[in-house]
Amino acid sequence: MKPIYHDTIVVGGGLAGLRAALELDRRNVKVALISKVYPLRSHSVAAQGGINAALGNHPRSYYDNWEKHAFDTIKGSDYLADQDAVIRMTKEAVKRIVELEHWGCPFDRNDEGKIAQRPFGGAGFPRTCYSTDKTGHALLHTLYEQIVKFRQVAERQELTLYNEWLVTRIVVENGRCIGLIGLDIKNGNLSAFKTNAVIFATGGSGRVYGKTTNALINTGMGMAVPYWADVPLKEMEFIQFHPTTLVGKNILITEGCRGEGGYLINNKGERFLEKYKDSKKAMEVAQRDIISRNITKEIMEGGGLKDPTDFASRYVLLDLRHLGEDRIMSRLSGIREICMKFAGIDPVYEPIPVQPGQHYTMGGIDCNKDCETQIKGLYAAGEAACVSVHGANRLGGNSLLDTIVFGTIAGENAANYAQGAIYGSVPPRCNNKDRILDDALKCENRKIESILNSNGKENTSNIKEELNKLMEGKVGIFRNAEALKSALNKIKQLQERYKNISLNYKKCKINLSLMWVLELKGSLDVAEAIIAGALAREESRGSQFRTDFTERNDEDFLKHTLAYYSDEGVKLDYKEVVLGPFEPKAREY
Repeated sequence: MKPIYHDTIVVGGGLAGLRAALELDRRNVKVALISKVYPLRSHSVAAQGGINAALGNHPRSYYDNWEKHAFDTIKGSDYLADQDAVIRMTKEAVKRIVELEHWGCPFDRNDEGKIAQRPFGGAGFPRTCYSTDKTGHALLHTLYEQIVKFRQVAERQELTLYNEWLVTRIVVENGRCIGLIGLDIKNGNLSAFKTNAVIFATGGSGRVYGKTTNALINTGMGMAVPYWADVPLKEMEFIQFHPTTLVGKNILITEGCRGEGGYLINNKGERFLEKYKDSKKAMEVAQRDIISRNITKEIMEGGGLKDPTDFASRYVLLDLRHLGEDRIMSRLSGIREICMKFAGIDPVYEPIPVQPGQHYTMGGIDCNKDCETQIKGLYAAGEAACVSVHGANRLGGNSLLDTIVFGTIAGENAANYAQGAIYGSVPPRCNNKDRILDDALKCENRKIESILNSNGKENTSNIKEELNKLMEGKVGIFRNAEALKSALNKIKQLQERYKNISLNYKKCKINLSLMWVLELKGSLDVAEAIIAGALAREESRGSQFRTDFTERNDEDFLKHTLAYYSDEGVKLDYKEVVLGPFEPKAREY
């Protein structure tokens, strides 16, 4: 069957993917957007607190600017972020926020009618723009409205949506991406796509952990597909644990709660963060890695409360009662709704039971500040990518900014590359694309037939559950060599067991079991990269805290970790961090 052709393809329908697709369409490049779920169900919709930009609209942020935003970001990254990329992001932040405002994003307003801003952890000024506590929802719907507008007004149908497709492979020839293979989940058929440029914007890998704020779709498959094609993953050891997730469900309880003045209290009703040196000054708006560690310490020292549904689980309380009903309803109505629906409590009258949970993957597909990978024609943006602007620890409010800024940049550069390929300024390197894509399609079909015909004794859920427990128990907030070595051995055992996996349902049409099997392979391989990077990095930096190496070690580890896939196991390499005007300093609290 002849491959399906589009000038460019965006994989992922969240904020980064939609913004990239919009930019391609605005530049008159025919684009296809392939998404595992309907775009409005992408995980971006779950982002709550806000998006950063140095607008200076808050009374306390009159002197804020992009340079101060850049410094806060680099300092927060524990100096592992590439400073040229951070500067580019913070310089473009205001432009992108104004653009979203003009597109109709319903940002909250201050008394002057300007976009309201509130404090977030690690920031020197209140610079987080927000739409109550549903900012991701507002941004995603705003961008999707623009997608609909372009498709309706243009009539040329240069933007094609493929909803509920899973990309299983990218096809590379002579160092250039020439297409990909996708599975239509609804009918179970595989198809080859031929293109000039591909942008991966598939989100994070949070579901390798059990207690996570991430949606079920965030399996890491979008990172694994380029990884299998020899694109390295960068800084995968840096996993952000959000300090406040709802006990039992681990739904995100936004940092905006603390930005609005919420307190964290222990089982004695004390604001315990003042006990710890690194959070004594900033208290509830200290950086996320610091608060997550100190909550865990407080629980370990007996200051936590017991979860009656899980006696092995402990938690602390987030108290909003002093804010009053009016402020909670106007600024945190979504959090109130979540607490009432999923915990049976009303935060107007009761404190919220919270515990740290996996939240964000700082690492991802290795790319530069132009979103280019080492494969020509392959780009990455959003949480799936590692530009790197977050380094060892991301500031709250910078993830949404990352998606919008680098989604735009990926679209710009992919458009230029694709137009060069179409009009001849990019020299052709492959004259047999159709044959190569057909061979790749046959290979993927054989893989799926092998899974469907397997009589093995392993099932997906057992391996997935063991993976989640392993990552939580041995690759969590506190790490050490013994636990990480044990985790690495266990991952290899799970990878061997995966080869013996089988399905009860053997049909192809709407076979979600088949989809989860394919994605489990990605989760296992991405988890191996996380563990290997954490074991090799013998220091504590940002979100990685090694109990056997408690200090930051710039002499040996002020460098990016690169993980390469091989059949024998992950191979590690390193590359230099791009420094700039902000010299690495010891952390100040």
